[in-house]
Amino acid sequence: MKVVKFGGSSLASGSSVEQALNIILSDPQRQVIVVSAPGKRESGDIKVTDLLIKYANEVLNKQDTTEIVKQIFARYQEIGHYFGLSDQKLQVIKDILVALSEQTYPNSDYLMAAFKAHGERLNARLIALILQHKNIKSRFLDPTEAGLIVTGEPNDAWVNPESYLNLDQVKIAKDERIIFPGFFGITPSGHIATFSRGGSDITGAILARGFHANLYENFTDVNGIFAANPNIVDQPESIKKMTYREMRELSYAGFSVFHDEALIPAIQGQIPINVKNTHEPENPGTMIVPEKDFEPDNTITGVTSQKHFSALYLHKYLLNKEAGFTLRILQILYNHNVPYEHMPSGIDDITIIFNNDFLNDQLIDQICNEIQATINPDQLEWIDDYAIIMIVGEGMKKTHGVSRQILDSLDEQGISPRMINQGASQISMMIGTKKEKADEAVKIIYQQFFN
Repeated sequence: MKVVKFGGSSLASGSSVEQALNIILSDPQRQVIVVSAPGKRESGDIKVTDLLIKYANEVLNKQDTTEIVKQIFARYQEIGHYFGLSDQKLQVIKDILVALSEQTYPNSDYLMAAFKAHGERLNARLIALILQHKNIKSRFLDPTEAGLIVTGEPNDAWVNPESYLNLDQVKIAKDERIIFPGFFGITPSGHIATFSRGGSDITGAILARGFHANLYENFTDVNGIFAANPNIVDQPESIKKMTYREMRELSYAGFSVFHDEALIPAIQGQIPINVKNTHEPENPGTMIVPEKDFEPDNTITGVTSQKHFSALYLHKYLLNKEAGFTLRILQILYNHNVPYEHMPSGIDDITIIFNNDFLNDQLIDQICNEIQATINPDQLEWIDDYAIIMIVGEGMKKTHGVSRQILDSLDEQGISPRMINQGASQISMMIGTKKEKADEAVKIIYQQFFN
């Protein structure tokens, strides 16, 4: 049995839904279908999720919601009409949409989560109706009914281990299709909570593990995963096969179509993942597999960069002799709820690398002031101009001289790394550079190993 997930761009209109259904029906093993909310039909369009957020804000502000409900329902109505569904059959979707504003929620965060989740919830109902209209045995399965329990914040939920026990009890007939909404689960008290990042990708991974799938197919709008960003490298190679570990290492630096946490449930269940293109389903795409018995085709699997980093450089003589130096720094960061990404150090020097998403100017000043007062370093420098290059490949640990090859190629083009960190797994290397040099560095490293 396969679990199949379709993103919002693959379900944005009647014709795109028809393409997705053709893919589903072409393989009887594609039994569990995870759907996103309808996305943009063209560049100037609005995603249904964004319309639902607007609807939620109008409810919170006690505004008239007649027009926004009409606008949201029209998106589902358009898809339904494409397949010949009458307004009478579609009325259930409108009724649920209207009822959203009439329910009681613990607070505004729970309200927002419930409204956002209904993009997927209503689309799953709609697609089940379409399949039933086409006399195809199918069933809408809601997270409430399936027992997909989540904990955490209303808009930042995590799957509860109990969910896998519940999913294991769900019965699926050999000849039926299950249509499941992505992006959300149900809290122990019965309220909707959404996943913060990765949305429907996370749901697909959860169901792949929970239903013990043979394969998790994730359909997007690209032919698999590229060895480098196509916006940086012209026509990069597509990766045919990679490991979970490679995917995680590369996703950390913004690589590919996934957030690095989205596939963890499937990885935990050791379920192979196939990234494919909805518009070219015959393309094999990229397979993501366990590390066991994996044989890499290339030394390097992929190279990517991310520019949203800053760094704090500290210099102090005999730093290595001072007990508790690092602990005091970490305590300051902890007090301000600021995580750090990396902390390479030397005898007298230490560099702390931060994700800018957790910082602002006031926070930077506070942290620097407290570190100066507490640690009294000989030199303290805040570096805004910081980018990280990630080079990843299972083949790296079996090949001698990879680091030298990378650094020599950068040096020939006048790029001097600010930081070099060889991953503990031996399959990755991280290089810190100036932001303006990041794209050039990616091109140089790509050409060194792929051309």
